[in-house]
Amino acid sequence: MTQGVKKQAEPGRYLVSFDTSSAPHIFTDVLVIGSGVAGLRAAIEAAEYGDVLIVTKDISREGCSAYAQGGVAVVMDSEDSIEAHVRDTLEVGCGLCNEPAVRAVITEGVERVAELMAWGAKFDARDGKLLYTREGGHSRPRIVHARGDATGAELVDTLIAEAQVHRRIHILEHSYVLDLITRDGVCHGAVLHNTPKGMMMVWSRQTILATGGIGRLFRETTNPPVTTGDGLAMALRAGATLMDVEFVQFHPTTLYIAGASRSLISEAVRGEGGVLLNAAGERFMPGYHHDAELAPRDVVSRSIIQEMKRTGDTQVYLDLTHLGPALDERFPMIKSLCAEFDIDISHDLIPVRPSAHYSVGGVATDMRGRTNIEGLFVCGEAACTGFHGANRLGSNSLLEGLVMGKRTGEAAGSLLKRPSPRTGPYHMGLSTEKSRPAAIDLADVEISLRSLMWRHAGVERHELGLVTASERIDFWCKYIIEREFEKTSGWELQNMLTVAKVVIQLARNREESRGCHFRSDFPKRDDANWKKHSMFNRGGEVQGV
Repeated sequence: MTQGVKKQAEPGRYLVSFDTSSAPHIFTDVLVIGSGVAGLRAAIEAAEYGDVLIVTKDISREGCSAYAQGGVAVVMDSEDSIEAHVRDTLEVGCGLCNEPAVRAVITEGVERVAELMAWGAKFDARDGKLLYTREGGHSRPRIVHARGDATGAELVDTLIAEAQVHRRIHILEHSYVLDLITRDGVCHGAVLHNTPKGMMMVWSRQTILATGGIGRLFRETTNPPVTTGDGLAMALRAGATLMDVEFVQFHPTTLYIAGASRSLISEAVRGEGGVLLNAAGERFMPGYHHDAELAPRDVVSRSIIQEMKRTGDTQVYLDLTHLGPALDERFPMIKSLCAEFDIDISHDLIPVRPSAHYSVGGVATDMRGRTNIEGLFVCGEAACTGFHGANRLGSNSLLEGLVMGKRTGEAAGSLLKRPSPRTGPYHMGLSTEKSRPAAIDLADVEISLRSLMWRHAGVERHELGLVTASERIDFWCKYIIEREFEKTSGWELQNMLTVAKVVIQLARNREESRGCHFRSDFPKRDDANWKKHSMFNRGGEVQGV
């Protein structure tokens, strides 16, 4: 039988059409979907309780974690304090942080970083002492880095090495998860497509989603191609609640050159003294915020957009030329990247502009990674505990991934006593209905969707633009979501459309500006009406406090 997918136009339906009797069935105690920092740390912890299968869309190392140039924000300096880090996080979160979550992550983060070092992670140091940098929103230097600007790669490499020596952990690469398997509100695993083996049924007693964010919804993004919101879409279809997905953080400085990927130029370069200049060579950030280049990311991103409008330029410029020899030691990846485009950062300005970078919202979970679906856990960027509030403090994401990965893996592992029934009926939306042929240029629709989201749901939003985006996405859904597709590109596009609809709806509903959500028609923060979280489930949007 043809293997493919069919969905209804509304969020929450995803019909999988394939012959389950001929598909291989795999059984595991814990299924971890995703191989970033959070997923790997969860797998390592869960393996203390049972067998773990990690499935990943690409190779194990491909994902946002490995590309993270920034470091880990952690209180390991005697001159710093947990209270100061908590205070900075709460301030940047603009009133929506879950303070107990903030305190737990920041406090436990110290132990998680020390654990990584014991496993072999090497953070940058001088004379035996860790080196700390400062980033926007932080009151003091507390960011530790590895290999200069390759911290994420160091963390992922360390965790993969730790996972590979664990006899209970197995990794299945090039495996696209189409949907979760549920029955009576309980998750029992997932259906996936493996290259080259085809469709598989993976049955698990506990399932952990660690699929990353939604950055590829936007034309300008630092995220790799795998971050298409699959985890949020499949969790929504299973009945899980999404939270605060209108909050998408845009990194202020990504390389903007024709032909170059939108590679992140780490905030650490501004922490070391890099400054932003406009087309006339004027430094402009002091005119927008008292912390200038070290203002919170949302402020810097909006300031750059305003300066581009004012000067009529398509970019601004990052000046590192005055930093001298420190460039070679601190930013080798950035220097090498720019050199590929004939930019010598010790002498030349770097053209930059904002890009979608981090999904603040995600699947609503508690501080053990538990969702409202029994047997389904979520951690990392795909989850939302309220730790970040309405805006992420720089370098708090890797910290959260380590802490919540450990907590989630432990919670899932400790519940392995529950048996997993392996007889149906299960909800995967099995269908044998015929659908119209998929004679659609999927790449063209994806490009159009990403451009639409960038224009109308990007750094600045407005009701008219959001309505336009909503109507256009509804139109695309009418002829996209009802078709069956037989490969990853089609399945990804359907997930992107599903999540884009939710982002647009919640952005329209939040008639205020808070954190990284900015409405030009409602430019002020409104605590009287909107100091609360946005919640969305497959039955429609509801408000939470």
